[in-house]
Amino acid sequence: MSRTTIQQNMNPVITATSYILAHVPHMVQYGSKPVREIHDRGDGLWNQVCRSLRGFDAAVAYPPNQVFIGNLSPEDLWEIPRPWYENAPGPAKRWGPFGEIMPEPEFLGLMRWVDQFKLISLTPWAATSSRAALAEHPLLSSLDLSGIDDGVEEDTILQKVQNEGSIPLYLGDRLAGAVRRDHDADETLTASVLLENLSVKATGVLAALHLLKNRGMEPTDVEFLLSCSEEAVGDRYNRGGGAMAKAIGETAGCVNATGCDIKAFCAGSQYAILHAAALVKSGVFSRVMVVAGGSFAKLGMKFLGHLRAGVPILEDVLGGIGFMIEADDGMSPVIRMDSVGKHDIGAASSAQAIMESLVVRPLERLGLGIMDVDRYSVELHNPEITEPAGSGNVARTNFRLIGAMAAIRGEIGRADIDEFERKRGMPGFSPTQGHIPASVPYLGHAVRNIRNGYLRRAMFVAKGSLFLGRMTQLSDGISYLIERNPALDTGES
Repeated sequence: MSRTTIQQNMNPVITATSYILAHVPHMVQYGSKPVREIHDRGDGLWNQVCRSLRGFDAAVAYPPNQVFIGNLSPEDLWEIPRPWYENAPGPAKRWGPFGEIMPEPEFLGLMRWVDQFKLISLTPWAATSSRAALAEHPLLSSLDLSGIDDGVEEDTILQKVQNEGSIPLYLGDRLAGAVRRDHDADETLTASVLLENLSVKATGVLAALHLLKNRGMEPTDVEFLLSCSEEAVGDRYNRGGGAMAKAIGETAGCVNATGCDIKAFCAGSQYAILHAAALVKSGVFSRVMVVAGGSFAKLGMKFLGHLRAGVPILEDVLGGIGFMIEADDGMSPVIRMDSVGKHDIGAASSAQAIMESLVVRPLERLGLGIMDVDRYSVELHNPEITEPAGSGNVARTNFRLIGAMAAIRGEIGRADIDEFERKRGMPGFSPTQGHIPASVPYLGHAVRNIRNGYLRRAMFVAKGSLFLGRMTQLSDGISYLIERNPALDTGES
């Protein structure tokens, strides 16, 4: 597409999406909540955790995970009895139209492969097995995997764990490697922080590679990258300085692109998509990749509730997401830049006031009602994760609130609020990883359904908890519509 064409036709469209999961049960112990609780309560709690971890086959078969990578639709979950972890509908696949679920041995190798500073050491057996597995991976087999060296002997690794602040990595009961710290006095370069950052980079790279494959695009065609993960890469003089976007782009082969990071707590992925759309709309770039890795700190975040309820520890995966935003191709769903809803600094922060700002006002601005939107997407936290921990069904609460607002406005009857959730919403199915469930897990399904004519218009609504940083008491939120490309209706595509 020439620059002249871009200037004439700059509506931003979503041309491709990707979603991946890395199943990392033996890293659950290093999530923020488990590491603190296990330290305080000792081996008894640790043994409970070990007994409640899932194997890879169970994680792959889990229906919400199959929805996440696109093998099932969110609506399919209405028909699958709960608990979903006991009612998988049949044989499940590691690979899906959006991405994959990667097993832990491969993911250890992937982290070592993206690690330029040799922060991770693998034992010889782990290095050999992970390198062999990645050599069979359809997106990695053609790449240079020599960075996964022959490994380091276990005695050497154990010495670094015992004396130098390294964190051991396990597969089952067997030592597989360790992550070392990279500075004796810098808190931002401890082993735990570096493990978090490397996991983000690895999941982000995997999501980026799947996105390029799904788009049928060469990495060299990407012009700009935006990363929207929740890590804080830096050193003691610039904590959270960033550059994850360029780190991911470098490893994915996007040598003609630059990029930067977007941070906005849970709403960060939505802000990044809108930043990308604005860059395309303005003509600054014609092709922007938005990518994010998982939130390592949130592994096992609600595990105590799961143990009390006798539920498997379901927060055992790291997510990765990717979205390609481009200039209008006449076919792909359009991001309506005139539909953006925002939660102003001076706005009230009740749940209803936030939804008024993010749903009602932008629709009114376009002359639309709530029922003119075919599908809404909100925070899509998996209720089987949140309910045992006492956090309720987050998606249902939000869909019912939107339905109640439609009833107040006279668009539906009060008796129709439950039906609104089923027809205009969906069950939550996403890992509870902040920026990952913030409405964007449905974007791949929405693009597919708009293209095949099942939907015309979908609204994406995300909220953020700015008060978590102790700098403000404010909440946050952002929303936008995507629609069927109008060129398909005028015959201009």
